[in-house]
Amino acid sequence: MKLNIKNETGRLKSVVLGQPNSIGAIPTLEESYDAKSYNSIQKNIYPAEVDIVSEMTAFEAVLLKHDVKVYRPEVIEDYNQVFARDVAFVIDDKMIISNIIEDRADEQEAYRKIFEKVAWRNIINLPETAHIEGGDVIVWDDFVFIGTCYSQDYRSFKTARTNEYAIEILKEYFPKKRILDFELKKNDTEPYKGILHLDCTFNPIGKDKCIIYKDGFVDESDYQLIVDIFGEENCFHVDEQEMFEMFPNVFSISPEVVVSDKAFTRMNNHLRDVWGITVEEIPYREISKMGGLLRCSTMPLVRE
Repeated sequence: MKLNIKNETGRLKSVVLGQPNSIGAIPTLEESYDAKSYNSIQKNIYPAEVDIVSEMTAFEAVLLKHDVKVYRPEVIEDYNQVFARDVAFVIDDKMIISNIIEDRADEQEAYRKIFEKVAWRNIINLPETAHIEGGDVIVWDDFVFIGTCYSQDYRSFKTARTNEYAIEILKEYFPKKRILDFELKKNDTEPYKGILHLDCTFNPIGKDKCIIYKDGFVDESDYQLIVDIFGEENCFHVDEQEMFEMFPNVFSISPEVVVSDKAFTRMNNHLRDVWGITVEEIPYREISKMGGLLRCSTMPLVRE
């Protein structure tokens, strides 16, 4: 397989979609590893497997409708494998294997058959202490935007998934890219106060547009830099509640087609009516309760 990911919206040819089957028992509060899941467990609204299967089946149907080749990881019994984005990610023709948190380490074995389709010289294995997950990495032509946490309490946050060491290594592998790091607010138990990954507060769509939540960044100057890159008129701003509902975490099949949650009425109408983008609406409310949404569920391999 010849990998090719140069941005977030090029015409999608092949993708890995996470696995909804056999997700196991509802985790305890102590076992949760993100604030949204913590909130769902606490409120006794954590999703049932049957609903997760239904939503991911709808997502797969849209991908197949648009002639996308869909790969799925092997099933690990009693294990949450919904969010493929964080197991590995692709920049240009290279696949970077993430050093994901210990709670999810077994997931990578389920991707072995997919990894074997990639030439070994195009796979990058990071040092053990270089932590990064695909949700924090957004590829946009000459730019690579990366979410991180510089807090002295980094190790105490379950939601801090990407560190400075990993960013420095990516700069060495991709010297021609302009790699920009953005410090994100972190909170393990209160989903309104923290951001799990960069794609939960910012996501490019179309050819020159983005969805953004201003208050997800520690420094307002980081938010302003993104607005300056895309242009104010090309930014769709979401509010705190919409961030909680995960509005930014949509998924592009092409510059003209976006898959979005059908509950995102205000944004979907804007994408269609103002920006002329085709919006494929599917139900994804239950999966949102687990701390991720559409982009989180995917690992794009090839885009035109």
